[in-house]
Amino acid sequence: MVLKLKPLPDWRLWLRFTDGREGEYDLRDFVHSGGEMVEPLKDQAYFARVFVELGAPTWPNGFDIDPIKAYMDLRDSGALKQAAA
Repeated sequence: MVLKLKPLPDWRLWLRFTDGREGEYDLRDFVHSGGEMVEPLKDQAYFARVFVELGAPTWPNGFDIDPIKAYMDLRDSGALKQAAA
């Protein structure tokens, strides 16, 4: 589950998970792939309105990212690191 997040430029999110690991999740291709719920996220200002709800990155329109998939994607790409103490 996501504990903290921070929106970054170019449709990326910095995510910290409940196990203390963190990484930058690139959503650029996903956002630009389109879809009714994803369309508002193309606006960087709207994308930056992301918040954590029930452990998932979520936007005001109700769209959310699966935190388990985000974790596994970051882990599998080698981008998931232990947070500094």
